[in-house]
Amino acid sequence: MKIINKHYVAGTWLSSDSEQEIVLHNPANEKAYAIVKLADKELANKAVSAARSAFTQWSELGFAERAHYIANIVKQLHAHRNLFIDAIVEELGCPRAFTEIVQVDEPISAFEDHVQYARILADLYDGHEQVIDENLSLRKEAIGVCALITPWNYPLHQLIAKIAPALVAGCTLVVKPSEITPQTAIILAQAIAAAELPSGVFNLVIGTGSEVGSLLSAHAEVDCISFTGSTQVGKIIQNAAATNVKRVNLELGGKSAFVITPSKNLAEAVILGVEDVMCNSGQTCVALTRMLVHKSQYEEACAIAADHAKTLTLGAPDLPDTFIGPVINEAQFNKINDYISIGLAEGAKLITGGHTPTDEKLPGYYIKPTIFSQVSNGMRIAQEEIFGPVLCIIAYENEQQAISIANDSVYGLSARVWADEPSQSQNIARQLRAGLIFINDAQWHNAAPFGGYKQSGNGRELGVEGINEFLEIKSIVNA
Repeated sequence: MKIINKHYVAGTWLSSDSEQEIVLHNPANEKAYAIVKLADKELANKAVSAARSAFTQWSELGFAERAHYIANIVKQLHAHRNLFIDAIVEELGCPRAFTEIVQVDEPISAFEDHVQYARILADLYDGHEQVIDENLSLRKEAIGVCALITPWNYPLHQLIAKIAPALVAGCTLVVKPSEITPQTAIILAQAIAAAELPSGVFNLVIGTGSEVGSLLSAHAEVDCISFTGSTQVGKIIQNAAATNVKRVNLELGGKSAFVITPSKNLAEAVILGVEDVMCNSGQTCVALTRMLVHKSQYEEACAIAADHAKTLTLGAPDLPDTFIGPVINEAQFNKINDYISIGLAEGAKLITGGHTPTDEKLPGYYIKPTIFSQVSNGMRIAQEEIFGPVLCIIAYENEQQAISIANDSVYGLSARVWADEPSQSQNIARQLRAGLIFINDAQWHNAAPFGGYKQSGNGRELGVEGINEFLEIKSIVNA
């Protein structure tokens, strides 16, 4: 069994002396494959000190100079591509084809985009400063030391969406990835180390949220927290950060709606919606887990959805036809099955999937693509984030009711609108309280600022807006 005990602090790889450790199990076969030696508070404090010491030198570089470093990191990410793929397949049980394109190539592309963003900011601020008129100039300056706390479901993307903009802004970093996807984070740290950033600019400590995450959230020398994860944990972090009024960026839960208006292309829309929820085994914060269909096409949509879900192959990540791999671990497996039981108890109709019978169970944490019809929006399965391959289909009577149902959620992360008339889809999109909205079959866009309304968080990632989250604006008024 592998022993994973690597933490990167002040340009040096360190081992943790802590007795804390966790055992990782391959989600595809349930076999233990690694012991992770976790960082403690002492190691986390060393990382914060290293980041503080490096801040002045790094932040005083111009945007163009930092763009050079970002470009070097991109080269190293490409060189480490196959290592990333293998790590994510092992850690998540994610199908290899999906891992290559979505889990690895897309994040690397997003990192590369930041070279251009840095150059745009260099042109605007000539290093740091923008002259507005003879009496006023503006400076954009790095906010300081940033603690970046990321989840396991898209382990490379979540890291890159925070690390790239923070580095462009001139911040120094203490990164705490999920302790259950440590290999992906270590490979990323190796790539960054090979790009020869100044010592202390990037630091990686692999520890638990309860110990390392809580320390970073309240640390007096940390100026900004950027966290992606559950809304519950986000609230805890926000409270801890309030002790010294640090900036907090939160990307939290979602229960996103897919509003399908009466359409001649109903099958195309429904199939898109089903695959959106089922990819990555439903472990996607922006998954369109509430499908809203007009009552005139509701039964037809349910039949299309159930039939298509049955064609999606559930299997081991390295099998070429696998669409859905396992969920991350036993705890997540049990949580999703509990929600399936809740849906049945609430009176929803299970039209495909559900609990996997013992005699059919694959070794590994596999859950069949599961779809409920006859769902009302007040049910727990329609209001709470399940984070698994579970879709709720909800009927509506008119457009305004569809908008009302879509907005009837504590979350507001994402949504999709399907309409045959572009003006109709745009009108609905404008009324939805969500931070990222797709029209018809529009795909993910790395330049689109990403973040939510309501309890889906605050702040934005990606695009130039994502960099602004790590910058302070200073106005200088001249006599």
